Amino acid sequence: MELLPQFPGLEIDWRPCEAHPRPESHGRHSDLCARGMYIAQEAGVDLSEYHRRMYDIALTDRADVEDSNIIAGAVEGLSDRDAFLTALKNDSFEDVLFENNRLVWDEYDCPAVPSFRLNGQLLMSEQGVGVSKEELEAFIRRLTRPNSPA
Repeated sequence: MELLPQFPGLEIDWRPCEAHPRPESHGRHSDLCARGMYIAQEAGVDLSEYHRRMYDIALTDRADVEDSNIIAGAVEGLSDRDAFLTALKNDSFEDVLFENNRLVWDEYDCPAVPSFRLNGQLLMSEQGVGVSKEELEAFIRRLTRPNSPA
């Protein structure tokens, strides 16, 4: 998000997905956080703040992100908690999450998230390493220059 002002006209299409493919051998699943982004977006919530809160509860607080009450509690003050909780429990955006997971893990074959796609090119995270701000900036610059390869 910090890089966006440097690239006017660049549009972001968030595709939240599970933090890893679905096998149960992985740790906690993040599908409620991912579906919650769409619920928050539909409610007009500031998505930067939503993402910050999800990051905090998942990685700082180490809260149970598989508990819909915890996810709904994290959006309190941003959105109507009860409406958010109802949408989570009604499996809102489950179909969108399924498609996002298919794209990330099957079609794009990403080894980890977050990964980035621009002009048909992928910048993939490495498991346990991620992508640095500098790597992302270089990726965007390379692909937004005139006559850059698509």
